[in-house]
Amino acid sequence: MTAQVTSPGDLVPLPDAAVALGAAFARAGHELHLVGGPVRDALMGRPCDDLDFTTDARPEAILAIVEPLAAATWTTGIRFGTVGARIGPLLCEITTFRADAYDGVSRNPEVRFGDSLVADLRRRDFTMNAMAVSVTGERTFTDPYQGLADLARGVLRTPGAPAESFGDDPLRMLRAARFVSALGVAIDPTVAAAMQALAGELARITPERVLAELTKLLAGRTPRAGLEVMVDTGLAEVVLPELPALRMAADEHGQHKDVYAHTLQVLDQAIDLEDGEPDVTLRWAALLHDIGKPATREFASGGRVTFHHHEVVGARMARKRLKTLRAPNQLIQDVGQLVYLHLRFYGYRTSGWTDSAVRRYVQDAGPLLPRLHKLVRSDCTTRNKRKAAALSHAYDTLEERIAALQAQEELDAIRPDLDGNEIMAILGIAPGREVGQAYQHLLALRMEHGPLGHDRAVAELRTWWADRVDG
Repeated sequence: MTAQVTSPGDLVPLPDAAVALGAAFARAGHELHLVGGPVRDALMGRPCDDLDFTTDARPEAILAIVEPLAAATWTTGIRFGTVGARIGPLLCEITTFRADAYDGVSRNPEVRFGDSLVADLRRRDFTMNAMAVSVTGERTFTDPYQGLADLARGVLRTPGAPAESFGDDPLRMLRAARFVSALGVAIDPTVAAAMQALAGELARITPERVLAELTKLLAGRTPRAGLEVMVDTGLAEVVLPELPALRMAADEHGQHKDVYAHTLQVLDQAIDLEDGEPDVTLRWAALLHDIGKPATREFASGGRVTFHHHEVVGARMARKRLKTLRAPNQLIQDVGQLVYLHLRFYGYRTSGWTDSAVRRYVQDAGPLLPRLHKLVRSDCTTRNKRKAAALSHAYDTLEERIAALQAQEELDAIRPDLDGNEIMAILGIAPGREVGQAYQHLLALRMEHGPLGHDRAVAELRTWWADRVDG
């Protein structure tokens, strides 16, 4: 027989860590409530690895209660009222009720502790994150701003006036777009209007925080929807202006397709080719692969539109944008290289490549080759089925050639047939610039002709050295 659910709180399973904390806070005479994302995700049937709590206890009291239960604690946020702890396998954050005031310039609040759960919930970003379940005593469900109803409808609203909420913390506007991507919710019209009016306030937020939200948005299940919110509300103009710049008008003959729509379709198709977990590097590359087009657009005779070298310009722009967002160097390099290489395949399709050209394609892609395959395939958005089939077949052929060469030559680790020590021994020279020059010469021969074998490599090296000395 199924137990009757009498409260939404009964639908929120309490992990052992929450039960243990609840008992400890109750013994100390304090309230403790599971709050925010863990409550929302539990009601949505989504897993949650971290737990957030709020309490009437002040930070020093929180630490005293938590320390006996925790494997580790941290107090980096204690001046904001937050104590972190690892209890069993879970990371927990416990924060004193807050009643903050913001200065209207930065996003840093004047921290004020409160005594009311309802007031604390009002200062949260969205109603579906403003629900709480008591873990001390009865499992009381607190939802003063109708977050459960909004969650059921799939609508994102703020507990108070949207303009007030976003004025306090503009990052919440970007978080709204992220929730559209991650949770599949829609934005209430009043919230969207406030986002549009206050989009410029997003410039107050540090690049690191913006990047964190954009990364989570791109890792969501429908990043296209979140990006469309950013463009439609003007948020993208502030933090990712290269994206709305792709909404170029058709040419005078109406023959130029919208690069913005094409980009979002490429992103969707790249996601369809992923294996398992979201590949944020691939998604960034798909999003930015054509950002060089507005700067390189030219109208040619006959109504044609060209974008010569847009991959070169786009790679530079992608690196600059990610650097501005303080992205990790590896992400900057990888996305830039994928954008730079995404058009090279079309030279293979139109003119055919020698084995040397195939080897160079693989060498330039390096460990990014699997991602480059996916990006190139995703870049075909034509509705012409015959053309799409021809492009797919051509890339199939290229991949087959790469696989054959890899099997034959171990292409992923191309090296000259002689290493530096062998070069020095054969030529009788000490370490220095000449060794590097000889190495590069042999590498170029290896790329052009494939494996030379030891004897031929020695002969080629001696010939190169003799020509160099004679010259």
